[in-house]
Amino acid sequence: MDLLQQAAAKRVEELVDEINRHRRAYYEGNTVLVADAEYDALMHELELLEAQHPELITGDSPTQTVGGSANQAFAPVEHLDRMMSLDNVFSHDEMRAWLAKTSTGPFLCELKIDGLAINLRYESGNLVSAATRGDGVVGEDVTQNVLTIKSIPRKLEGVGHPPVVEIRGEIFFGVEDFAKLNEGLVAEGKAPFANPRNSASGSLRQKDPKVTASRPLRMLVHGIGAWSNPTSNGQPVTNQSGMYELLASWGLPTSDRYSVVGSADEVLSFIDNFEKNRHNLEHEIDGVVVKVDSLNEQAELGFTSRAPRWAIAYKYAPEQVNTKLVDIRIGIGRTGRATPYAVVEPVKVAGSVVEFATLHNQDVVKAKGVLIGDTIVLRKAGDVIPEILGPVIELRTGNERAFVMPGECPACGAPLAPSSEGDVDLRCQNAKSCPAQLRERVAYLGSRGVLDIEALGYVAAVALTQPLAPQAAPLRSEADLFDLTLEDLLPIQAQVLDPDTGLPKLDATGEPKIVDFFRKKDGSPAEVALKLLRNLEEAKTKPLWRILVALSIRHVGPVAARSLAAHFGSLDRIFAASEAELSQVDGVGAILAQSLREWITVDWHREIIERWRAAGVQLETPGHEGPGSGGAQGGKFSGLSIVATGSLKMFTREQIEEAIISNGGKAASSVSKKTAFVVAGENAGSKLAKAEELGIEVIDEEEFQRRLNS
Repeated sequence: MDLLQQAAAKRVEELVDEINRHRRAYYEGNTVLVADAEYDALMHELELLEAQHPELITGDSPTQTVGGSANQAFAPVEHLDRMMSLDNVFSHDEMRAWLAKTSTGPFLCELKIDGLAINLRYESGNLVSAATRGDGVVGEDVTQNVLTIKSIPRKLEGVGHPPVVEIRGEIFFGVEDFAKLNEGLVAEGKAPFANPRNSASGSLRQKDPKVTASRPLRMLVHGIGAWSNPTSNGQPVTNQSGMYELLASWGLPTSDRYSVVGSADEVLSFIDNFEKNRHNLEHEIDGVVVKVDSLNEQAELGFTSRAPRWAIAYKYAPEQVNTKLVDIRIGIGRTGRATPYAVVEPVKVAGSVVEFATLHNQDVVKAKGVLIGDTIVLRKAGDVIPEILGPVIELRTGNERAFVMPGECPACGAPLAPSSEGDVDLRCQNAKSCPAQLRERVAYLGSRGVLDIEALGYVAAVALTQPLAPQAAPLRSEADLFDLTLEDLLPIQAQVLDPDTGLPKLDATGEPKIVDFFRKKDGSPAEVALKLLRNLEEAKTKPLWRILVALSIRHVGPVAARSLAAHFGSLDRIFAASEAELSQVDGVGAILAQSLREWITVDWHREIIERWRAAGVQLETPGHEGPGSGGAQGGKFSGLSIVATGSLKMFTREQIEEAIISNGGKAASSVSKKTAFVVAGENAGSKLAKAEELGIEVIDEEEFQRRLNS
């Protein structure tokens, strides 16, 4: 054996050991030690090496075998037909190549549920056993546990059942069910489950069926075994899609999210559509399975040692990865809330590099059971903020340490304490002069949903509140905002901070990035300085509700602010009202009313209002006739509760809410029996489903526009 062969043999041995270790953890221990993408990369490397050196292939290689072994805690069950795995592809080109070499079609495309494979054996229509995949030949007997899953029938419906048939499918948690399960665990003081697939596996493989029964497990079927000549009403079943129709007629839970297509372009269109919409589904998926639809053609193509030649899995880019928790630090928000956030080893997930993840509060850190130094499971679903699901306890070394919540604000040194009894959040008690709070408040009031000051983004907020030069910040509080002049702006030099953490961003040399934000190199005003002053002038005449939101009063968001502005018509009347009067306004309530009354008792808060008034900010709605008159103005949607959902093309979310409210309607956030109608865009998701369930009218944007203009 030459040196190249020796190196290849050594690497194959390493890969086999590592892959088998991950398999044991996954299939037998319900634990993920590495992300799917890392595991797939190891498998791909092994496949390439074995293709180059066929002499190194052994019968027990992971490329030749399926899954793990059966757990000895459960009785073994031998499958009548071997349960196979699936080969994977990861790109359009690989998919096209597989389609071209496999069949001319048609192809059945279905969702690849990220769950636990199960094999149900029915004899003359009666369920006699249920087993996990195991090594593909022998699985674990989990019959008693499966009997607790409501969606799995003990007796098949209809007639004409074969003497023996094996039904294959996936057991999983629905997205909402998994979230509710974790909420319940946290409420009980227990650590939440980190991974839906592993949690489903662990829930099914319980020695006590009562534990399984308490978990909201579901199943969807995706094939059969041990029935060589399937028939329906005495006629042969000739394709996979026909098989699904037959299984559904027997009362088995089948997915309706599959499609039979005739071309590679249609296959890829199906794949791309569900990748775009995967977060609107009722269950987790990690890709799409493509099968040759003809059962005769499936039989002709046959199997490799571990996978059918007539099916392939297209794997999506990972949205869940493992990485190292380097540290836990504290960020301070605009209301003083101290939020722990995780610093992680940079890792690419869902198409972007993640370095930080929120941890919400100290109770969440405790509930998740993470220690600094842990290998953690990190999830980033689409545009959602990265979330830590939990630690990989099996990889702990003993050098990890617990997080301790600090007692002082990292930005100003003021005490951190709850704002009220029973509040789990700690807040910086220095609201007036904490630089972090002021920075966040100023950035917030400039945002699109508040005063919509385009030139007042996060970098500008940092420059105005925490400049390196001059020594005195131009904005010591929001009161200074509308008094800013060009002379105030030009001398400013500032660091660029990360909006998620407040930490300095670095330039190409690794040094903190410093900018002369409002002036050019020659000292003349930059366009952003001139634009900011124009934007501020325009903001003086913004609607009253926006002015109210800009004050960063706790609990007062756009919906409540709109109601208050419509009812009272002026800032003075809002703050002159009693808690009882405020509470009577739709969408306000006692807690928000108390927050308003408490806010106006603070001297520097009143100074903001008076300084803005002196600067010419419009603090009332022109023509408003006093408390209660706003609701009597009527409008096309007067008294109607309307919900907008999904991706809208003709309106931003803000614009459609404004259109509803300005025409007398209520822009509701959830669908109920009181909802008049729902405006649904693309990918409408659960709100659309709820509307259909309740029989509520659903219209598109075009119809909404027509009603708006009628």
